[in-house]
Amino acid sequence: MGEKKVRFTIDQVTIVGDMNSTELAQYVLKSWPINSNIQMWGDELYFPIPSCGETTDISVETVNKGDIAYWPPGNSVCLFWGPTPISEEGEIRPASPVTVIGKVEGDATMLSNVKNGKSITVDLIRDY
Repeated sequence: MGEKKVRFTIDQVTIVGDMNSTELAQYVLKSWPINSNIQMWGDELYFPIPSCGETTDISVETVNKGDIAYWPPGNSVCLFWGPTPISEEGEIRPASPVTVIGKVEGDATMLSNVKNGKSITVDLIRDY
């Protein structure tokens, strides 16, 4: 199976993401479509999903703008568009290591317009 496109919708903001073909990303995709509530942490939003259990995919301590990642301690998917409260200059640092499972298409900074606690809907778009 190749990459899949997904749509994240929060109020009037819609972001499209390309999910990678790793085992973890494919597991996360099986839990979508989903409705959840977001939490904000600096220029990161995250929302809980059903537990993915243990993963052997590589975790990273810093991410890039637009990365979509799975955060094991919170059983959450995270979208990053800028620094978090613990980032040092020039980096984007999650609260603890995450596994990158995709990438936002286009301008991820659109997410700075959403508010904490809002509802998010995640839909699968298509295979390509």
